[in-house]
Amino acid sequence: MRWENSNTQNTILVRLILLPFLVVFLESAFAQDDLRRTFFKETDLAKEAADSVNAKLFAPRSYADGSEDYESAEAALQRSGSIEYVRRKANEAKIHYHAAKQIAESTKTILSQVMKSREDAANAQAPSLAREVWDQAQRAFGGAIVALERGDQKIAQRSEVDAVNYYRDAELIAIKAKYLTETRNLLQDAERARVSRYAPITLGRAKQLLADAERELNENRYDTDIPRSLARQANYEAKHAIYLSKIIRDVRARNLTIEELILHWEKPLENIAGMADIVPFLATGYEELEQDLLAYIEDQRNTIQSTEQELESNILRLADMEEEIRTLDKRLGGATAERAALVQRLEAEDRIKAQFERVEKMFSRDEARVFREGDTIILRVVGLTFESAKAEIKQADFDLLAKIEKAIDVFPRSELVIEGHTDSYGGDQSNQRLSQERAEAIQQYMINAMRISSYRLIATGFGETNPVANNETESGRARNRRIDIVIKPNLEPI
Repeated sequence: MRWENSNTQNTILVRLILLPFLVVFLESAFAQDDLRRTFFKETDLAKEAADSVNAKLFAPRSYADGSEDYESAEAALQRSGSIEYVRRKANEAKIHYHAAKQIAESTKTILSQVMKSREDAANAQAPSLAREVWDQAQRAFGGAIVALERGDQKIAQRSEVDAVNYYRDAELIAIKAKYLTETRNLLQDAERARVSRYAPITLGRAKQLLADAERELNENRYDTDIPRSLARQANYEAKHAIYLSKIIRDVRARNLTIEELILHWEKPLENIAGMADIVPFLATGYEELEQDLLAYIEDQRNTIQSTEQELESNILRLADMEEEIRTLDKRLGGATAERAALVQRLEAEDRIKAQFERVEKMFSRDEARVFREGDTIILRVVGLTFESAKAEIKQADFDLLAKIEKAIDVFPRSELVIEGHTDSYGGDQSNQRLSQERAEAIQQYMINAMRISSYRLIATGFGETNPVANNETESGRARNRRIDIVIKPNLEPI
């Protein structure tokens, strides 16, 4: 018990001895905090302002001087050094940070072109895809910043030009690497496999497509639709050449005759014809069977499309009927008038269906495709073409336009929307403008030649935004370059 009392007394004694030191320490800490708030408040604000304009990058010397003085002031404060020294160093740091901010703002303005080219290169992933040239650009960029900060305009301008050129080179290298590297690797594989000995035509086509893609990127690196498509085609041709090379070597190794080879390649056509329930007549070549298969596929596509349209129309019609019947069942008065309106609506729908079928028969597959979306009729005028980058209607299309006039006459008092569409080649803005000009050309023709009232017509260009086919194939792009005429029938009794 005496031992426990002794321990307690010792603990109390130690605490009493340490208490004055603790009070002194806390007083010192609070004093340092007060001094810091006094001397560093404006300096901290100046540093934040410099950081907000990235002065560490754009005014490195002034920012570094400010940071050095800032650290010296903090160190002196921590070791309870001269208050006058702390105050002076904090003030010098503030002055340097203010100067760094002003220099950074000026430098960013002067080097705006460099900044834009740097941003473009970074967006193209140049730091990883064109590392060497990117590093050269960074060094030139840094040189321009340092020269501006020390007032050497001549060196700054030279470094600025070098930086812009390096960044633009790095951007182009990165874009090419992104789109062309796979093709280049394939062609290297083809060279190693000596594909040129067995499939020189196909391999030559791949090389030409790659060269075309690179040329397109050199001329306009920001419109990548065309070079991307060309690169994909080049990939296909390179892979095709490698495949053909293997086949040709296999044929030679097995000593197959030309007759055996032809018979071997006719077999897949016969299998496809069998699935289409078509007799594969190949006695005089594959052309007749090809046409039969194409016609079969087109017929199936049209059947599916018609079925989908009919199903959609029936669903909408059934929903309208159910809604109107429910409404009628809830009412007592006015039922006769409401039912008469329903009957009128159904008669209008039957009339539109008959008109649609009549218009559908007016056009061949090469002239126009006719669709129905609810009560709306769409004429996709595939046979109407324009010269590249032009919006003038050709005389050769007048006969087709005359048929379109007859189709429009089937729907008296209808509203007409002429929609212009392009493929994905070319810039977004130029495609939008071209599609609008072509739609307006058709609109003006309808006003002048067809005598359709202007208030019934709306012309709208959609550019490349509403493709109906794959833009990666020539046939798909041709289908996307189109005029759609949307007919909105008048549902009132004629």
